[in-house]
Amino acid sequence: QVQLVESGGGLVQAGGSLRLSCAASGRTLSTYHMGWFRQAPGKEREFVAAISRSVNTYYADSVKGRFTISRDNAKNTVYLQMNSLKPEDTAVYYCTARYYRDSYYPSQRDEYNYWGQGTQVTVSS
Repeated sequence: QVQLVESGGGLVQAGGSLRLSCAASGRTLSTYHMGWFRQAPGKEREFVAAISRSVNTYYADSVKGRFTISRDNAKNTVYLQMNSLKPEDTAVYYCTARYYRDSYYPSQRDEYNYWGQGTQVTVSS
């Protein structure tokens, strides 16, 4: 069992930056693939970014070039650096994890076993 706690959300103006953190407890993150999803009001939860155990990274087209996912296994933490934020980035951002396996579909919601409670990101225009 792994517990995930997100932090770093808040209110920012368009063009600004935020860094989200996801701290894990219960298990070492080095054996997990990790991801970030987001959900805006009235919309489905959607893939944002993911990082595999071997540090391959994956991004949704809508955030490519603006967001960067990284992991620090020593701190058991995953980060999402968000730059050039847009109002359409407003959503609750969720950290997620799945235990390592060879086949991995990073953008699929049902790929993941564990989810955090989410952190609100609001981008004003």
